[in-house]
Amino acid sequence: MNLCDLAPEYIHSIAPYQPGKPISELAREMRLDENSIIKLASNENPFGTSPLALEAMRKALGEVMRYPDGSGFELKNALSKKYAVDNDQIVLGNGSNDVLELAARVFLKPGASAVYSQHAFAVYPLVTQAAGANGISVPAKNYGHDIDAILDAIKPETRVVFIANPNNPTGTFLSATDLLRFLKRVSQDVLVVLDEAYNEYLPEISRANTIVWLSSFPNLLITRTFSKIYGLAGIRIGFGLAHANVAGLMNRIRQPFNVNSIGLSGALAAIDDVEFIRRSYELNQAGMLQITTGLRRLGLKYIPSYGNFLSFCVNNGRATAVYQHLLKQGVIVRPIGIYEMPQFLRVTIGLESENHKFLQSLENAIKED
Repeated sequence: MNLCDLAPEYIHSIAPYQPGKPISELAREMRLDENSIIKLASNENPFGTSPLALEAMRKALGEVMRYPDGSGFELKNALSKKYAVDNDQIVLGNGSNDVLELAARVFLKPGASAVYSQHAFAVYPLVTQAAGANGISVPAKNYGHDIDAILDAIKPETRVVFIANPNNPTGTFLSATDLLRFLKRVSQDVLVVLDEAYNEYLPEISRANTIVWLSSFPNLLITRTFSKIYGLAGIRIGFGLAHANVAGLMNRIRQPFNVNSIGLSGALAAIDDVEFIRRSYELNQAGMLQITTGLRRLGLKYIPSYGNFLSFCVNNGRATAVYQHLLKQGVIVRPIGIYEMPQFLRVTIGLESENHKFLQSLENAIKED
């Protein structure tokens, strides 16, 4: 028998995650100048990276011959002060995806199940399937999480519920009132993973200090990332906040050096760059208005978003054709057919000039199709 045939069937059946198309790949395919291409496919910060983080990472380069601090002591201390949690409540990850996988590896196994919403982040079913557990996808409500339906879908063998808030790729958002009602009704033997990767993009009126809930709900895990508003997607830093017992189990299986020294230095500096965060937020607010106004002018419907991206509808099976037309014009967005949304494309909010080029190219693509 072939060695690979001995791997579990649930591993064979996994469809690998497909990231956004890189600029260099499109340049090769279409013979375009890389400098003429704009990438609005992966929800990256178009404003760039925190200057404080860049300077810290440059300094850290001189010590790359050394192993990183496997405990992430300094970063954990900074997170502890910022969020008023103990160090033993923190799990560092190679991006928040890593933290999601750690949670799945600790609490899921063959025979167990995890619950998540239709149209929710693609990593949830991936990490569930990789653990050999059963994934239960709950039909969405207006493209967002249907809290009552998710509660009804929890079975005796369910060990994890994944909730993205705001959700990617739809941008939908659950209020603190709805989330608290949900947490109060979920059994304590079910881990609730609250994925808040886009939390910093929320308008002030929509924000809630969900971290204070950790003291009331020992089955809550909150994940955050430095990949989005902090502009550090390339160095892969994320973290989870949980009850010390939950974090302790996750840290038992975490790889000793899952976070690199450059990333640790950059994240530590980025935490304090309040001005960069403010400017990034304001840029996103202005860009969201620019793109939604443009989509309405083109007669295209979209899902109101609380993140740094927007999913819009291209009817009559034209989404793929429009996507290809955009690529030819050097504009990369994200088709989201894998999320059971074949009529939609997702666009990241970019710089004003990038948003303008996207809207012009989209208008051309619609006319050509």
